[in-house]
Amino acid sequence: MVNLKKIPPVDEILLHEDVQGLLTRFNRDYVINLLRTAIDDIREELRSLQEEIERDAIKQEVIKRLQKKVEQSSRGTLEKVINGTGVVLHTNLGRAPMGERALNYMSAMAVNYNNLEMDLERGERGSRYVHVEEILTRLTGAEAALVVNNNAAAVMLGLNTMARDRQVIVSRGQLVEIGGAFRIPEVMKLSGAGLVEVGTTNKTYISDFAGVIAEETALLFTAHTSNYKIIGFSEEVKLSELVKLGQEHGIPVMQDLGSGILYNMEDWGLKDEPTVQECVAAGVDIITFSGDKLLGGPQAGIIVGRKKYIEAMKKNQLTRALRVDKLTIAALEATLLEYLEGKPEETIPVIRMLCRSSEQLQYQAEELLNDLQNRIGALPQVASLTLVDLEDMVGGGAYPTYKIPGFGVDIEFHDNALEKVARELRLGSPALVTRKQDDKMRISVRTLLKGDAELLVDLIAGVLSTDVGGWR
Repeated sequence: MVNLKKIPPVDEILLHEDVQGLLTRFNRDYVINLLRTAIDDIREELRSLQEEIERDAIKQEVIKRLQKKVEQSSRGTLEKVINGTGVVLHTNLGRAPMGERALNYMSAMAVNYNNLEMDLERGERGSRYVHVEEILTRLTGAEAALVVNNNAAAVMLGLNTMARDRQVIVSRGQLVEIGGAFRIPEVMKLSGAGLVEVGTTNKTYISDFAGVIAEETALLFTAHTSNYKIIGFSEEVKLSELVKLGQEHGIPVMQDLGSGILYNMEDWGLKDEPTVQECVAAGVDIITFSGDKLLGGPQAGIIVGRKKYIEAMKKNQLTRALRVDKLTIAALEATLLEYLEGKPEETIPVIRMLCRSSEQLQYQAEELLNDLQNRIGALPQVASLTLVDLEDMVGGGAYPTYKIPGFGVDIEFHDNALEKVARELRLGSPALVTRKQDDKMRISVRTLLKGDAELLVDLIAGVLSTDVGGWR
């Protein structure tokens, strides 16, 4: 408790020259509120600290915390994170990083007026969807396309338009949770459609669908199980069978692809993920998928399919509530243009990461190991640095059973310092997020973007050059 009495009062700290500098740049109340928060944080830490701390050390720590809080809060809460996990589509880290073309196009449209809803040739009001519809139909082979703000919205809009107050038939094995506790049955309920479950969790046959078709049936629904797999004693209805059944009864088939991919990844060992083009060619009437997963663009829900159904969705009042803005359209159009030009493995970060060869990854990991050895190899906190072959993941609900061979570096620390070092790196600027494996810090090189390797070496060296074991 003796340490608590040494915490300087607010007025005293405000007189310090570093704090005075903050007061000249920022609102006084803003600085004082952050100062009180910094003092409260330190007070809680000192309550459990046994060793006695000098008053001046406490004061300096308060000022340091205040400066950090002002810096963080004044620049916003979103910040760059270096992804050393090897999970390409890391949901917690913003999923797909966008390519330079998308960034530049989006920036140009953000700072200027643009023809978002104006037909410049006719000089009349136009539709915001034309900027991406034509390119989507060319890439997928679908008759029409529509874009809303995410895939859950795309599914809800499709169901609400096609099956409100009517019935939708779906296999029990596909009643998936799509993340964040959002579940297909709940989305269906909100859309106004009535859910008819058929089959069992592990086995569903086409006869199960055929047996419950009634006058109230509006849709046959299938969800691609991209975020999990049922293996072993299981059976799924083939897409071709469902399409044929729908055609026989004049009932449209709607498919939620989830991630959605426009580029065939089989040459890189990633199989069993149907492309959007394949689903269109199979005769599916409505297909929904995400823009910020395997497509590698901005968050968006993309709907492609029969023109008459897409046109009906455009007229649905929900479409305005779910519509995308100019920045999303710009980023998506630029991303799709990369596919149209035929080299997404070079220009779209997600596809580029997934297409990297073992030789490329091993070479990058060896370079990283060499840089780390030069900077931190001799530090007393470091027990060992090792080149490792490892298993990366696609992430984002795609290819759940696939482990992609990769390379990285393991760092072993003395004195159980791993958790403290990892925490300091997460709180750094930029932040660094890694994996933990056998009480070692594991850094995968697959998900490192241009310049990240040099930055993370500096970050780790900086953390290890300061005391991460004390009360501060």
